[in-house]
Amino acid sequence: MSNSSACLASQAATPRGSGLAAFVLGGVLLGTIGVFVAGAGTDAVTTTWFRCAFGLIGLTVWMIARRRRRALLPGRRDMPWVVAAAVLMVAAWGLFFFAIARTSTGVAVVLFHLQPLWVLVLSAAWLRERIGARQIGAVSAAIVGLVLAAGVLEHSGSAAGSGYGLGIAACLVGACCTAGVTVIARQLGTLPIGQLAWWQCAIGTLALAPWPVQAGWPAWGLSWAWLAGLGLIHTGLAYALIYEGTARLAAGRIAVLQFIYPAVAILIDWWYFGQTLSVAQLAGIAVIVVAIGFAERR
Repeated sequence: MSNSSACLASQAATPRGSGLAAFVLGGVLLGTIGVFVAGAGTDAVTTTWFRCAFGLIGLTVWMIARRRRRALLPGRRDMPWVVAAAVLMVAAWGLFFFAIARTSTGVAVVLFHLQPLWVLVLSAAWLRERIGARQIGAVSAAIVGLVLAAGVLEHSGSAAGSGYGLGIAACLVGACCTAGVTVIARQLGTLPIGQLAWWQCAIGTLALAPWPVQAGWPAWGLSWAWLAGLGLIHTGLAYALIYEGTARLAAGRIAVLQFIYPAVAILIDWWYFGQTLSVAQLAGIAVIVVAIGFAERR
């Protein structure tokens, strides 16, 4: 899921410092999420609930430490939109974990990062935004590189009979959900840092609470540790780092730097899960690097 949706929504005034290191580290942490999902071994809804619950704890601690408790409550006019965005992001998380089990982490992350295309379309149609040629070119090139790097074209035919198609469909629907979050956030304007993600975790924790009670809690032990990591590391810590970077980076740089997350996920697929990179996949990673370099040029 593209977690940059909530981050872009919370972009504040730019303080001193580039924020590049924090944003990159947050993206690298997110790229390891597949290891934690595989280690947990739980179904998609249970995984989503644990990420929301532990993420809520992590983000609450971070907000208190930064003395931003008052920023958690949206205005009356914003509240329905904040809730709608939170519901869409929780749905996207569930679809993402569903897709991982049927494709791979790299493929799922790649297809979820097609959401910038949906954002461009929705923003032009709904918000009447003008899209620059440089932004379209850089993001489009990065998406092409991601598709190649994940091996989507190579593996789709051979895996079609084992639920691969369902995983692809879940990714596309999830990408539309995250695009909707970004468009809603732009409609709302600048939000306090962390507000949208906090409500996402809070609503997900409440809405999905009956599921693990009825379906059964995972066995106490290592599985809980992996699930706690999804919330505390991949939501609390990673989001905090990305928020710090987002507040110091221009939106144009963030739009391309967010592709660090899927690039790391693809490398983890190769290094940890033993999925060999083909020539096309290596070429895709090269395209990503070139796209980032092009966008970073001043």
